[in-house]
Amino acid sequence: MFKKLTAGILAAVFCLAMGAMAFAADKPVKLRTAWLDEHEAFLMWYATEKGWDEEAGLDVEMLLFSSGMDMINALPAGEWSVGATGAVPTMMGALRYDVEVVANGNDESFCNCVMVRPDSPIAKVKGYNKDFPDVLGSPETVKGKTFLCTTVSSAHFALSSWLKVLGLKDSDVVIKNMDQAQALSAFEKGIGDGVALWAPHMYKGEELGWKIAGTVKNCGEGLPIVVVADKKFADANPETVAAFLSVYLRAVDMLQNEPLESLVPEYQRFFLEWVGKEYSADIALKDLQTHPVYNLKEQLALFDASKGQSQAQRWQGNLAHFFAGIGRITDKECEKVGDGKYATDKYLKLIKEVKPYK
Repeated sequence: MFKKLTAGILAAVFCLAMGAMAFAADKPVKLRTAWLDEHEAFLMWYATEKGWDEEAGLDVEMLLFSSGMDMINALPAGEWSVGATGAVPTMMGALRYDVEVVANGNDESFCNCVMVRPDSPIAKVKGYNKDFPDVLGSPETVKGKTFLCTTVSSAHFALSSWLKVLGLKDSDVVIKNMDQAQALSAFEKGIGDGVALWAPHMYKGEELGWKIAGTVKNCGEGLPIVVVADKKFADANPETVAAFLSVYLRAVDMLQNEPLESLVPEYQRFFLEWVGKEYSADIALKDLQTHPVYNLKEQLALFDASKGQSQAQRWQGNLAHFFAGIGRITDKECEKVGDGKYATDKYLKLIKEVKPYK
């Protein structure tokens, strides 16, 4: 009797143990990710709302940061493993913390700009540089003026690119470092002569009647938002990074194939619930329309380095040379990141091996 009871207990314990092991094997991998309050974060938020991360074997936690440099500087503490931010703070992350670019999030060149008030002398001059006919301002109207800007960011790149078109450099103006919300609020209160903003903050400026003096696009530069990873984590967990990218690109496919108007309510809910900001339907639609995204095939083409430097590497390298040229990084630092080779297609190529991607 005792032997039968013992055998029964052992069998039950064995079954429970096997069940626990099976549960553990099926349990999603917890993944801490980093984002700004921008368009690219909506894609992952939407994916997690739909449970697409769980379908890929992940449990994605989204952390919100106020700027790209805040996000990058949180990496050494292990606060996140993958995320998305501007190409400029990513370049600094590659210099300091061995950050890798593993995909492109979207095209931000239309949505990073310098804005001035409508009565500003800067707004009265258009086409000073004939090669850039849509750019406002001139050396005389800009030199010595004060600009509010999130430094070492895509907004800073917009400001510096605009100054370059006018034959000026950072040292020709006064730059006050503020995060985007602070810069928007301060400029609205009359502080500064101009402000460098990214979307959606620039849309608020447009609502207030501010004029766009120059965008990254009309200043002749390229500026992607990039998906990044801690290289140490990515090297140790390549399948996890590939699974994460598969989730993000599933959302990209959705954006490319669904009428954007139909996504406006979800986009508004994303900003209200996750960011804590309320946006009109018009702003939501405009933000969706002005952020081109890249599907897997397009990503692989952008990251293809089989015939030399890829487009993704070129974008990153150009930023390094630009910031070296204006004295924001040293020539030695530029040598380290000037080839952009920290942009890799390794994880994009793993997607189909990790899980069939349609």
